[in-house]
Amino acid sequence: MGSYPDEFPFGIMEVVNLLNLRIRRQQANSVYVDCPFCGDRRGKMNVNFQKNVWRCNYCGKYGGMLALYAEFIHTTTSDAYWEIAEALCDNIQEEHARSGNGAHQQPASTGSPPLGTRTAAAAHSFSEREMVPQSDKASPAEIHQTLSLLLSQLSLRPAHREHLRSPKRGLSDKQIDALGFKSTPPPFLCRSITDRLIRQGCKVQGVPGFYRDDNGHWTMAFYKKTAGILIPAIGFDGRIQGFQIMLDVPLKNKDDPPEKTGAKYIWFSSSSKRDGAGSGSPVHLVGDPSARVVYVIEGLLKADISHCLTGRTFAAIAGANNTGPLDALFAILAQNGTEEIIEAHDMDKYNNNMTMAGASKIYLTARKHGMNCRRLTWNPNYKGFDDWQLALRRENQRQREIEKLSFKEQYLCGLCELAHIEDCTEQWQHRAEQNVSLTEYLGLTQEEHEIFLRCGRDALAGLLEPQRRKQRFVLYQLQLDEQKAIPFAFKDITALEDAGYEQPPAALYYVAGAGEIYCPAGQADDALLKRLFADCREHLPEGCRGRPMTLSDVVELDHGARRDYYYVNGQEQFKRVKFSPMLAKKA
Repeated sequence: MGSYPDEFPFGIMEVVNLLNLRIRRQQANSVYVDCPFCGDRRGKMNVNFQKNVWRCNYCGKYGGMLALYAEFIHTTTSDAYWEIAEALCDNIQEEHARSGNGAHQQPASTGSPPLGTRTAAAAHSFSEREMVPQSDKASPAEIHQTLSLLLSQLSLRPAHREHLRSPKRGLSDKQIDALGFKSTPPPFLCRSITDRLIRQGCKVQGVPGFYRDDNGHWTMAFYKKTAGILIPAIGFDGRIQGFQIMLDVPLKNKDDPPEKTGAKYIWFSSSSKRDGAGSGSPVHLVGDPSARVVYVIEGLLKADISHCLTGRTFAAIAGANNTGPLDALFAILAQNGTEEIIEAHDMDKYNNNMTMAGASKIYLTARKHGMNCRRLTWNPNYKGFDDWQLALRRENQRQREIEKLSFKEQYLCGLCELAHIEDCTEQWQHRAEQNVSLTEYLGLTQEEHEIFLRCGRDALAGLLEPQRRKQRFVLYQLQLDEQKAIPFAFKDITALEDAGYEQPPAALYYVAGAGEIYCPAGQADDALLKRLFADCREHLPEGCRGRPMTLSDVVELDHGARRDYYYVNGQEQFKRVKFSPMLAKKA
């Protein structure tokens, strides 16, 4: 094992360039690059060239500049030093000899540049890199005072209020105002608003989002391309720690593929500006800080909506794997009486290893502070906890859809008994508009209606019964693992194929339930499956023990002479597949 000097003749940015890591964003003292370890291509790895350290905010890997090279090349940090230096420095042979290591032989399998080569990075060493001066962060009380007064001088645009009131968000005007949501100001007002805050006695230096412009005047980092809704991040003590911005138009890199949505949320920060300050990634707490049970969720707005829907206490982190800030909060919560932490990350924790890793860290952090922790799972047709809770509000929508069907349609599908024809007749008589005949309203043919009037319900049953059949089905669902993600869980068949499977692997499934439903006699499988999904997307029939039906489930339709299997590819898409039911777990 070799050694390396304490004073490095290169900096971490030279290592970044040597490894050809793609730089996505430039900050005052750091850059964001694509992570070479988890493969994420959204620039989640922060490389701090002032401290010579790096950390991926997605997969959680971190370290110094030698560790960056060593992990990438799969070598030791000692060898990493000499390989980097050989690529960047002319006098490394003399330094290496003085260290007592002799002539260093570079392993052929490392994949690093040949000896003696120089990169463009060598011409711009760490010591020569220009860094933007930053302010020391203001105190929590000063940050709260400044940001609170800033909010009081802003308004919420009608379009933003309507979005927050929409079925997608489900907030009332009273809740919107109580949570303090405001619209970002236009850029041309930033300097005048800042001047007003200073005159009111607010400190802006060291407050995230404030900085000096080229003329030395204090202003704020609001821009046209980052316009959106300001979401306050509230600490345990009730103070505002910073803002997230829910962007009107997601930010995308110019070379991103069209299908990529882009960043929807950013922090209000001035870390790339003169005398600016970074926001960090504070934890947002909404609800009773003394609650016995606290839910941990990803996303500030998601936490606010979930609290309004349930009245429970939520701690929100800005990324599923950004669990570091929870440590200090959990220590305070434990001292304040919290006994249980419930992890409520989105349901992609079952198909995304990074999200699952973040969820596991929450468990370990809670246990560290003596609190119990458990994972919350819900109807996987809804990605987020807030989506699920909003859907529970709309549960009667399905019943309204059924009520729109005629009597005959309901009867052929087994949704009503024959006696329901009397109720439908009474409803027709009380209709405000008599623009359809009773026969048409009931969905019957003229002959069926006449026989019903002459001979009664039993005679009508004799005509309708041959027009429907019983269809037996079996539902298979993935056996979820809280330690290992299944990459296609709750996803369409493309994700299954991307995971290397040609057909659903029956060994990963279990029998969630079986049942029978009535359907029109000649109904095709596709129409039957759409109906089955509509019936089972909220609750399975009595006797079934699985989750509501969702993507990645497999449905078996028993046609007597044959059995057909379908992969649930969407609420109206079902892909016929091969499946081996004998391999599926029965219990």
